Amino acid sequence: MKKFLKLCNHSKVKMVIILTFLFFAYTTICAISYANDVSTDIADSVFRLHVIANSDSEADQNLKYIVRDHLLEYMNTLCANCTSKEEAIALANKNIDKFKEIALDTIKDEGFNYSVNVHIGNFEFPTKHYGDISLPAGYYDALKVEIGEAKGQNWWCVMFPPLCFVDASSGIVPEESKEDLQNSLTDEEFSIVSDNEENLTFKVKFKILEILNDTGLITAKK
Repeated sequence: MKKFLKLCNHSKVKMVIILTFLFFAYTTICAISYANDVSTDIADSVFRLHVIANSDSEADQNLKYIVRDHLLEYMNTLCANCTSKEEAIALANKNIDKFKEIALDTIKDEGFNYSVNVHIGNFEFPTKHYGDISLPAGYYDALKVEIGEAKGQNWWCVMFPPLCFVDASSGIVPEESKEDLQNSLTDEEFSIVSDNEENLTFKVKFKILEILNDTGLITAKK
């Protein structure tokens, strides 16, 4: 230990330690700044749907998917000609009572009497994969639908651009939806969220976004 302290007192060693620390600090700040910008740009480009089931019972989970399908059908019709996330959110806000009505009618038709809460806001999302598109964890603008006690598993998708494919098991995202998303992002940002198994660089950058979001060092929360 004494030898180490004595070595640290050497001027050249001190300089190396200082330069190493400064380089590390600079690299960290640049990484956080880059990740924050990318995360914000991605979050600013999509409007998501978040449906929470009453419970994790099989019946409640099945009900969640039926409500989801009816809401998506209405949203896809409502926003068929939308060209921006802001336009989609404005229409959703204007018709929020209709979303609630559709959810309640669906629940009633399925033989349940659960209440429904519908909110539009900025909510936290985990990393999610939609076919060959992956969105990093973070805060996103979304339409949140809470069924009954809302204590069941969640279901997430993207309402604009419409990445919610009709057949979730197929994992197919419409090409037009991917084009809309690509037009809202830089080429590098789109490469990060699209499935690019051959490009290790973009995989690493996506992982950096995940880590920094998980640690709370970056956030797109408004």
